[in-house]
Amino acid sequence: MTKIAAIIGGGVIGGGWAARFVLNGWDVQVFDPDPQAERKIGEVMANARRSLPGLTDVALPAEGKITYHASISEAVQGAQWIQESVPERLEIKHATFAEVQAACDVAAVIGSSTSGFKPSELQQGAARPEQIMVAHPFNPVYLLPLVELVAVGADAALVEQAKAVLSSLGMHPLHLKKEIDAHVADRFLEAVWREALWLVKDGIATTEEIDDAIRYGFGIRWAQMGLFETYRVAGGEAGMKHFMAQFGPCLSFPWTKLMDVPEFTEELVDLIAGQSDAQSGHHSIRELERIRDNNLVTMMRGLKAQDWGAGALLNAQETAMRAGTVHGAVAADLDAGKLVETAHRTVPLDWTDYNGHMTESRYLQAFADATDRFMAIIGCDAEYIKSGGSYFTAETHIRHLDEVHAGATISIRTRVVLGEGKKMHLFHEMMEGERMLATGEHFLLHVSLETRKPKPPAPHIEAALVRFAEGHADLPTPEGLGRAIGAAR
Repeated sequence: MTKIAAIIGGGVIGGGWAARFVLNGWDVQVFDPDPQAERKIGEVMANARRSLPGLTDVALPAEGKITYHASISEAVQGAQWIQESVPERLEIKHATFAEVQAACDVAAVIGSSTSGFKPSELQQGAARPEQIMVAHPFNPVYLLPLVELVAVGADAALVEQAKAVLSSLGMHPLHLKKEIDAHVADRFLEAVWREALWLVKDGIATTEEIDDAIRYGFGIRWAQMGLFETYRVAGGEAGMKHFMAQFGPCLSFPWTKLMDVPEFTEELVDLIAGQSDAQSGHHSIRELERIRDNNLVTMMRGLKAQDWGAGALLNAQETAMRAGTVHGAVAADLDAGKLVETAHRTVPLDWTDYNGHMTESRYLQAFADATDRFMAIIGCDAEYIKSGGSYFTAETHIRHLDEVHAGATISIRTRVVLGEGKKMHLFHEMMEGERMLATGEHFLLHVSLETRKPKPPAPHIEAALVRFAEGHADLPTPEGLGRAIGAAR
């Protein structure tokens, strides 16, 4: 069944939702009366296409299609998910929900991007209040995974449906069981924002100095460990109780002005706007968005390697994406007479160099990941490695045949040149469509992780390896196999 999402309101947040759905294979139907909506969403889509696909080491599904409609009733036809992102005025939202529910499927999820209203407020006067819930994302929606799902008064089955859909999009639905104005995350942001306004107004720090305090200090800690886990570590071996005992008395100190609001005058606005322009006015908004996206992708991919925070979420998404595909197969599922596809992924932003194409170290990483995938296929997986056996690479030769850029979808096809006893000789071909980009030739030895010396693999691994070696022996010899550096092509 075709998966369809309707986006009502195509601003920054609505456009981000559209990109998240489209790039995960959903068709998206948009309604926005703004005559510039298609252009604006198109610019958001362009940023999303260059950043989101590179977060995972498995290629996203084929992109869905996005269409624009003249009315809400047209946009919601056939939609399983309807996301409202209209201005934050309750009367506008109520009118929007009335039009949506007059035309949409009764089994569709209706989510609101509201950052402040409670679900009970949104549901007032609705034909089917149990269909409406808060699904509050964070900008950029196509990269940041958090969605505050506040579903008080919503149908329980629809709530589970919503959580499943959001998870399938690589997002983290934070299901809040009680409603409160501004939910959870924005309440933290409002407290920090209020204190920052005082610091600028009182001449204590500039906007740039405040941003530096966050991005060079606690902001990095928060990104990977949150608030309470960060402070648990700060408590040392004694943990959170020690931290609370040590720093709890500070709560009575008159450090902050969280209960006061600075008068919102033109002078304060001009002061902050002027400092902000001096700080980053040399960049356009589109340039700042791309800088932001580059940084987010790099940090989130770094967390993937640690299987922590947002990185753990990406790893879980990859596991789900591999399930039921060739990329989740084991040896017995595959035809031993054909090359094995060991990678199908998008080149991420942080894999490119000063020449604007994939840097040489990343070719080795891509081929090494393909080798790891082939090892898992023949049974040398994480569980087997824990038991004390693995393969070590003894020799590698990479040929760089053509350049490739960030955003390209590449695949790697693997052949077993030799598979007997302790030896495994692989030849990888990296492709973009039918274009050959590079080859990687790798010779590996099976070792004991206890002695760090070669030893025969387990019988089931050797049998799977021999099966592929025999099947691939009948294939034509690939160009470049066994080629020395500097030899004529």
